Amino acid sequence: MIQMLRMPVPHIVLAALTFVAVYSGHARAHGDEDHSQDAKSTSVAPPTMTKPAVITDSVAARRLPDGSLFVPKAVQRQIGLRHRIAEITTMAATAEFNGKVIADPNAGGRVQADQPGRVEGPLPTLGQRVARGQVLARLRPTANSIERGNQRALAAELAAQEAIAEKRLARLEQLEGAVPQKEIEAARIEREALKQRRAAIGASVGTAEALVAPVSGVIAATHVVAGQVVEAGAILFEVVDPARLAVEALAYDPAQAADIAGATAPLPGGSVLDLQFIGAGRQLREQALPLLFRIKTKDAPVAVGQPLKVIAGTRRQHTGALLLRGALVKTGAGEAAVWVRDGAERFLSRRVTVESHDAATVAVVNGLKNGDRVVTEGASLLSQVR
Repeated sequence: MIQMLRMPVPHIVLAALTFVAVYSGHARAHGDEDHSQDAKSTSVAPPTMTKPAVITDSVAARRLPDGSLFVPKAVQRQIGLRHRIAEITTMAATAEFNGKVIADPNAGGRVQADQPGRVEGPLPTLGQRVARGQVLARLRPTANSIERGNQRALAAELAAQEAIAEKRLARLEQLEGAVPQKEIEAARIEREALKQRRAAIGASVGTAEALVAPVSGVIAATHVVAGQVVEAGAILFEVVDPARLAVEALAYDPAQAADIAGATAPLPGGSVLDLQFIGAGRQLREQALPLLFRIKTKDAPVAVGQPLKVIAGTRRQHTGALLLRGALVKTGAGEAAVWVRDGAERFLSRRVTVESHDAATVAVVNGLKNGDRVVTEGASLLSQVR
């Protein structure tokens, strides 16, 4: 109160008015009203629930009633959409053949048994590099008791004849000058012939034959184990040169063989084999003409016998737009189609007719026009939008 008396008169009036206004308002709020129910209701009121966030259709990709797609920019960036402007040009037509990898006939070979026998080691292992003429194993001929007896009897007979020829030659040499020289020479030749026959018979009885590599390369296949008895003509080992492989394909139209200029073959994982056309046969095999291609790609990750799809370029021409194979999708009916950008966030499905151009690209010969923006990356994800 003392402090208020010390304040100037206008300030005293303002403070008094403020005090009255606050006091009157508080009195009205707590006048004749009963606030016990308000307090009770406040104590039992349920906690306020936060409404869930609603995702609007403007930020989600969806399929429109006309079959087109609405894909916002944010979704396009998320799935990594890329497109390419189609250009209709003239290019070489292609043909597809089913083929398989084979060893180059001049750089691959087989080791076979030329007679019945028992294989003796040590044996080479798969993938081992060998040189031409290297001994891979030994084959000891097998014969029954009668054959072995006949060989021993023949060897004994030749030994007796050799002894007779040796003594006859010795007598003639003692009479040299008294007998013609031609008789001495004939006796000497007869003795040498009997000696060689006896050595050959003795070697055939129990000597093992060396099996050598026909070419330089690596062991691609082994079909025997040590001690195995094999028949004549059995394939024991196969040797190939990995740097000289070829592809054999089958053409069911012989006219296609005359138009082939070059070829490629796709591999699992996206890699491509470059092939060089060597030639075609002139005799049908299972109603197809065999075609031979040489693999030009170094250190190609392929194996002998691996099936391949050969895409060969021909000298014929056709028009179309080149696209990556990843741009193609399948419709519900199994037809080929592509997604074409129609505006910033709208995409249309377009049925197309395609032909293989090489291992990585296809030629769209029908269904596109110049300037179409075709989706090349992420096309399969667009097909999943519903």
